[in-house]
Amino acid sequence: MANIFISPSKYVQGAGEMQQLGKYAHTFGRKALVLLSENGYQRNGKQIEASLAGAGVAASFVYFHGECCMTEINRLTQNVQADGAEMVIGVGGGKIFDTAKAVAYYAKVPVLICPTIASTDAPCSALSVIYSDEGVFERYLFLPANPNLVLMDTDILAASPLRLTIAGMGDALATYFEARACAASGATTCAGGKVSQAALALAKLCFDTLMNEGIKAKHALSAHVCTPAVEKIFEANTLLSGIGFESGGLAGAHALHNGLTVLEECHAMYHGEKVAFGTLTQLILEDVPKEELDAIAVWCVELGLPVTLRELGLENVTKEKLMAVAEAACAETDTMGNMPVEVNPHKVYAALLAADAYGRSLVGM
Repeated sequence: MANIFISPSKYVQGAGEMQQLGKYAHTFGRKALVLLSENGYQRNGKQIEASLAGAGVAASFVYFHGECCMTEINRLTQNVQADGAEMVIGVGGGKIFDTAKAVAYYAKVPVLICPTIASTDAPCSALSVIYSDEGVFERYLFLPANPNLVLMDTDILAASPLRLTIAGMGDALATYFEARACAASGATTCAGGKVSQAALALAKLCFDTLMNEGIKAKHALSAHVCTPAVEKIFEANTLLSGIGFESGGLAGAHALHNGLTVLEECHAMYHGEKVAFGTLTQLILEDVPKEELDAIAVWCVELGLPVTLRELGLENVTKEKLMAVAEAACAETDTMGNMPVEVNPHKVYAALLAADAYGRSLVGM
């Protein structure tokens, strides 16, 4: 099987770049369906509308109903077709992006992604994570191409809630460890091939950036400023992690995230927060050296990422519930099988409890 590397056609990151959206959109047509939340429209809608109108692109704004599910995707696909839209523009966060990508795929039009938060690596990928109407993970929808444009306005990103950027670091944390696992096991990546040297190198750069710049970026953002460390973290959370996970592959951390979605108690937690705990659990499954586990766990604590089940909303969780998580994480349709060690639900259950005990020893719970 070949090594395969994929990426978005164009990635743009800089201050004030949302004002240039019309210039980029004009390349793809003269009519756009813009998918965003109602709050997103209140924050950025007028700016987007003015930019598109200034470039001669008519826009139909449609509010997202909150879940990347087939009910929502079908509704919006019908809107695109009825409006004669020539492109879909997704503005906001991860589930909006995944929905916009799926809608553009089914409607056979280009898709432009404009994050207003840096909370996941969804913007760059040729992948949509499909959930049930109730928010339970169902499947991955692999798309034939990555987004045509990813546009990151750092002024908007820096003004977003700090917790969201930290959650993005939790999501990006898994990138290198999952790519390393896939390289070791010879797994097929989300791109449909083996791990390339380029993907593994970008995944490692993502990890190094998180370790070197993450704490600095947290403090800068808490002071409501955008520094070079913040700029690097935005790129790591989005571009480096996006390319790294897709061409490097997914393994235990994201399978564990998907398993946690079966518990309603976890639904209030962000994707990256669950992935961060999944990363610790994956490292315990791999039995990595204590020094490596310590470095990752301490970094998570410094950032405020969850390292215990209680921090994920699972207080006094039962064995039955944790086994349900473990069994879902080990589903044949998920990515736990990409691990370089033998894994089964009983081992995952044990690793979840071990990760929780390890985390509690650090935070004094």
